[in-house]
Amino acid sequence: MVKNKNIAVKVEHVSKSFKLPTESSQSLRTTLVNLFKGIKGYVEYNVLQDISFEVEKGDFFGIVGRNGSGKSTLLKILSQIYVPERGTVAVDGKLVSFIELGVGFNPELTGKENVYLNGAMLGFTAEEIDAMYDDIVEFAELSEFMNQKLKNYSSGMQVRLAFSVAIKAQGDILILDEVLAVGDEAFQRKCNDYFLERKKSGKTTILVTHDMGAVKKYCNKALLIEKGYVKALGEPDDVANQYSFDNVLASISEVTENEEPLHQSDIVKDLQINLVSKNQIEPDESIEIEFRYTVLEDIETHVAFTFLDLERHFDVYNDNSMDLKTFGKGEKFFRVKCKLPSINQAKLKMAVSVRNSNKQPLLFAKTSDTPAIIISRKFSTDNIAEQDAATGFIQRNSQWELLD
Repeated sequence: MVKNKNIAVKVEHVSKSFKLPTESSQSLRTTLVNLFKGIKGYVEYNVLQDISFEVEKGDFFGIVGRNGSGKSTLLKILSQIYVPERGTVAVDGKLVSFIELGVGFNPELTGKENVYLNGAMLGFTAEEIDAMYDDIVEFAELSEFMNQKLKNYSSGMQVRLAFSVAIKAQGDILILDEVLAVGDEAFQRKCNDYFLERKKSGKTTILVTHDMGAVKKYCNKALLIEKGYVKALGEPDDVANQYSFDNVLASISEVTENEEPLHQSDIVKDLQINLVSKNQIEPDESIEIEFRYTVLEDIETHVAFTFLDLERHFDVYNDNSMDLKTFGKGEKFFRVKCKLPSINQAKLKMAVSVRNSNKQPLLFAKTSDTPAIIISRKFSTDNIAEQDAATGFIQRNSQWELLD
């Protein structure tokens, strides 16, 4: 029971593990022999470790994390499908979960019968489902098919019906797991309108998603789980940016594992790149980088670099130090400061090289040695037009005029 009346969900020091078999035993004799030898026959996998957070009433609370981080297990504990080994979960109000498509649906029953069956499994009486039924059917856009058996529905129709039951059920707390790709484009727009309306209504929602745009758009708080631990908790922009940055580092790590050693130049060596500024910034903040390398021959050199967009796969910004001519042997040390104020959102990686006076590359930096930078613009969540425009790469700069 939640003591604080403003708290809808309170999770305290929750841990959960699973035993994964490493070998199968075909007989009681083998099992007993393994037991005496101390062979367990399984490994214990810790999915969640000491998870604590609170969801206040009216929160639109986002939970993010990479695959295998423990998100779905946490939702099943909140939904009372799993029981934590340690810790407690307290919920104040009726909780409705949409965490696995089709759970509680029977293909041999009609759409209407499945609505009542699923509603009953969520804890609603027949009278309560009667009151919700028309809203469910209208939102799912399936009024002509409700008396047909579910097995005759397309997969998209089944998703829409299951999702509509979940969101139209008059619960106090709604839990949604990866539902932002439900249905076709028109149905997704309807879901978007519903989420915005639900956010304004002050109803409590817990959303698990990989869509960081949705976290920033809908949520007022967010939680990042990594390998079963809470890594970040707080403002959705900060949590979403941390998640994006972690994904960038992970993708870079996968690339650099198989990266071939670069041919070492006989003219330039020891190229070092240091990101002085933060690796997660807003567009109006400066990016400051230091470059250091050693020249072995008496020649002119300069640094050239490119910011590559990791999602869109194009060069965002190119720059160089050619205006600062450097000659001769020895160590060279540069610092550059720049801004990318027109960008809304971007995940950037640097490509850096040292070049001669003819702009020929003498030495390239390894991918693993160059920094990753996340740019994310914060915008007013009350301005729908600004929100929509911010999904583009470049900042909105238009002037609209209504003509007669």
